[in-house]
Amino acid sequence: MPGPREAWSTGDRALAAGKLMLAWVALLWLLEVVDVATGHALDRFGITPREPSELTDVVPSAFVHFGFAHLMSNTLPLLVLGFLAALSGLRRFLLVCALIVLVDGLGVWLISPAHTNTAGASGLIFGLFGFLLVTGFVERRPWGILAGVLIAAIWGGSILSGLAPTQTAISWQGHLLGLLAGVAAAFVFRRRVTPDSVEGSWSPR
Repeated sequence: MPGPREAWSTGDRALAAGKLMLAWVALLWLLEVVDVATGHALDRFGITPREPSELTDVVPSAFVHFGFAHLMSNTLPLLVLGFLAALSGLRRFLLVCALIVLVDGLGVWLISPAHTNTAGASGLIFGLFGFLLVTGFVERRPWGILAGVLIAAIWGGSILSGLAPTQTAISWQGHLLGLLAGVAAAFVFRRRVTPDSVEGSWSPR
């Protein structure tokens, strides 16, 4: 029995995931409005590699963008992939995102070229792609495997192009690190198959 934590229906989970991702994206757009209004003052929260003081920007850098075009290119994939990942539980989703952002940010700080400034949600997007791609296989869930295959078919080309070292205008290092962090998160936060999960009974988390 679910007890005091009542089970969520599929509709409840979808509504919660949708609200969370809409709020997340709205925050990113609000921050970019503030950035433009202040003469791009928030750009300083990007990561400059191997500067000790820049370690405090590892998390904020995932919420800052270099202009509306940059933010617009990240909005749709973040909404879609974030929504799909959040369907499995909000608490697990936030933990997955935290791991991806931290690993990606620290990796960028360590290995990105000197004198660069890296920011944006693309590392998280690549991480969510990696998480969704493999989590069904890790947990041996047929629907998760099918979702991973479909996501690979739809987004795989864009993901591969974003990993090309020849593209100097983007942080392919951040993309690669985010992808690897997402795959790792699928193992770290994997769920056990239980009778409740098979029957579709979910508790809020």
